Amino acid sequence: MTANKRIVLSSDHAAIDLRQAIATHIAAHGWEVVDIGPTTTQSTHYPKHGKAAARMVASGDCGLGIILCGTGQGIMMAANKVPGIRCGVCSDAFSARMIRQHNDANMLSIGARVVGEGQALDIVDAFLTAGFEGGRHATRVDMIESAED
Repeated sequence: MTANKRIVLSSDHAAIDLRQAIATHIAAHGWEVVDIGPTTTQSTHYPKHGKAAARMVASGDCGLGIILCGTGQGIMMAANKVPGIRCGVCSDAFSARMIRQHNDANMLSIGARVVGEGQALDIVDAFLTAGFEGGRHATRVDMIESAED
């Protein structure tokens, strides 16, 4: 778990409903949600939304981030361009738990056209309740971070 219980959420137009369901769910579990939109279903570009959320996490303004698009892939790629971000796209709770425990992921990406709401909430819960295990995994995370040079 992270000490900073402030979390940023963003998506493209394809994932607004799921993003809002996730926001409601995690707010009910004590997280301060910063939802940076969008708010309409007008077509928008996922890279700008992924990078905006990633910048809030990288700056420390938010402890974690959750981003969504149709598959979760494109928005995740954009977020990972921001130094200090380790974002993984997950379609199951096991993977979401492992990216926190082994990779110290600070962002989660979900495909709104890939998983339904119930599964998405399970994925989010697994991500938010897991903590980084450190140890041998810290060496590997350091190696990932050094690739940003």
